[in-house]
Amino acid sequence: IALVAPSDACVMLAGESGTGKELVSRAIHRYSRRSNGPFVAVNVAALNPTLAESELFGHVRGAFTGADQPRAGLLVEANGGTLFLDEVADIPLAVQVKLLRALEHGEVMPVGSGRTVPTSFRLITATHQDLPTKVRSGDFRHDLFYRLATFQIDLPPLRQRREDIAPLVDWFV
Repeated sequence: IALVAPSDACVMLAGESGTGKELVSRAIHRYSRRSNGPFVAVNVAALNPTLAESELFGHVRGAFTGADQPRAGLLVEANGGTLFLDEVADIPLAVQVKLLRALEHGEVMPVGSGRTVPTSFRLITATHQDLPTKVRSGDFRHDLFYRLATFQIDLPPLRQRREDIAPLVDWFV
């Protein structure tokens, strides 16, 4: 965390559910140059796959049925801060292309718009899935994977960190 926090590079957190991936992402944000900006946490698995693009990139009024008001999107909401995408392996392939473009160009194209919106955020992702296997099977874009895994932190489960049990018990008590 101390090594990666000062940079703006993407960070991928890997580990089983419950290993503290969101806590680590918040610590990275807290000690980063972007700590005064927003921290936006999104569980990709909880997004409706048909609305994931709109949630992440925003939309203009009338872009689809029910889009009565324009929406900025989570990538723009994270402008100046950190975006944490949990369960990144669940991003639909079509949305992966747009995410890669947003990372490369610092702008997003809201659904139904012909204009880009600038945004600058640090991306931290997390997954409990084996992303290299998903890349080999074609379920995850290899170029996006390598962009997201600039730094990778593997979080071992507590059963492999027995020395951490006593301090955790003290903290919870």
